[in-house]
Amino acid sequence: MPIGIVLAATVPRLVPPDEASADAPAGRARKLDLAGLAAGACAVLLIVLPLVLGHQEGWPAWCFGCIAAGAVLAAGFVLIERRVAARGGDPLLNLAVLRAPALPSGLVTLAATQIAYGGLLFAYTLHLQAGLGESALRAGLSYLPFAAVFGLAGYNWRRLPATARRVLVPAGLTVGILAYLALAAGLHAGVGGLTWAGLATVGLGLGLSVSPLLTQSLTNVPAARAADASGLLTTTVQLGQLLGVAAIGSVYLSRAGSGSGSRISTTGRAAASAAAMSGTACWLAVLSAAGLVAAAVMLQAARRRSSARP
Repeated sequence: MPIGIVLAATVPRLVPPDEASADAPAGRARKLDLAGLAAGACAVLLIVLPLVLGHQEGWPAWCFGCIAAGAVLAAGFVLIERRVAARGGDPLLNLAVLRAPALPSGLVTLAATQIAYGGLLFAYTLHLQAGLGESALRAGLSYLPFAAVFGLAGYNWRRLPATARRVLVPAGLTVGILAYLALAAGLHAGVGGLTWAGLATVGLGLGLSVSPLLTQSLTNVPAARAADASGLLTTTVQLGQLLGVAAIGSVYLSRAGSGSGSRISTTGRAAASAAAMSGTACWLAVLSAAGLVAAAVMLQAARRRSSARP
């Protein structure tokens, strides 16, 4: 917060103003869309805050009221942005960017993968530390196979032939579905090797799908809308991971609740946590399957676009 306040005060004085948007008259500087910023920020706060606090507060009525109010504000944000754009102003988000082929389905795919990713990191860390009693250092080191495979796949996917790169997103999501199911089976059966193999394979699926997904989502976005598309993708990543922590974390905590009491033995707590994480991993597979459906739509849109070109 202190850094943000300092930047907000100094940037207008030190950084020259942006040039006019593609739809605005030449020579006019861009203006900050304060109404859109207020509506968008409040909508995100009202939706995310209850999801983060709802489980520990027992899901009181105010949580659902805030989510409903946030949804209304989100609709208001869309109306504000359309009105600003219609007047020739500079909306915080120009919704015309959503007309770009493959971008809407790419955003849905990205949201599904990031919700699953954020939920996995949060829930599995809770399982390792609260369920199995591992230290923070050992729990962190448990992600090394996942991180290593993710990094290698995400860095080297461009070396594949062009024909293979076109189908990497659905292929990576398919690998992710199988990996989450393997993780669930390993936790359910208590087979450590299968659990770690499933976790590493999740990294492979994400490494093969996320970077190509960003590339394919932006391929048909006009240069004048690049900033809007980039902002949408970045916001989707951040909100997706936050929603994953809130929603998937609540799923895990609800399932593990019966085994978290102080009178439960260490063995019983570990077993309850493993069962809870196994069920949670199945939901992660469902999220990846939803992303796979959206990825198929994106791939079809890209093929239609390619065939329509002279």
